[in-house]
Amino acid sequence: MKVLLVDDEAEFLNLMAKRMERRGFEVIRASGGEDALVVLDGPVKIDVVVLDVMMPGMDGLEVLRRMRAMEDRPEVILLTGHASTEAAVQGMEMGAFDYLVKPVALNDLLAMLQDAGHRRGLARRG
Repeated sequence: MKVLLVDDEAEFLNLMAKRMERRGFEVIRASGGEDALVVLDGPVKIDVVVLDVMMPGMDGLEVLRRMRAMEDRPEVILLTGHASTEAAVQGMEMGAFDYLVKPVALNDLLAMLQDAGHRRGLARRG
């Protein structure tokens, strides 16, 4: 499964990517919304995007808004802080698969990635 991990916190981004890669995920990293859109517009087909909501510049909800126009849109898991759960709910209304509150437990994220990938697989066949 190809996962695009988007977060402006470099330490979190690198740690989570390494942990996910050890468990068999192919992880592409993006340090912000603009970088994420470049990856999504590129030749690599992403299955699931793990997207931080609160980022400087283009935030996660704006990335999600722009993704709506994509023909083969990946599933999106939003990452949010306690103070921005409203934004996560708004993201769900915009088509996100689900959200997790930071700090994220790796096992919770891995389980949600599997669920999102399963749904994406069904959508591709359906």
